[in-house]
Amino acid sequence: MISKDSIETAYSFLHQKRNVYIHSSLDWQKDDIEYAIASYVDDMSQELYDSLAEDRADFLRDHKRFQEDITQAVERLERML
Repeated sequence: MISKDSIETAYSFLHQKRNVYIHSSLDWQKDDIEYAIASYVDDMSQELYDSLAEDRADFLRDHKRFQEDITQAVERLERML
């Protein structure tokens, strides 16, 4: 069972980082956000990550798909709240 607290925490963190990411024009800032998110999901509840990733092992860890992934993650977390 995924706790409501873990969903709320993940949502808050990812939502805030996504907002900065999509409005940033600084490559180093985007790289830092990608690194922070990858570190965060490494420590996230595996059950929560699996429900967000939908069988993609590289979800939120693929540079080329990062913006799409983080947007999907935030949307999925919103539906879970």
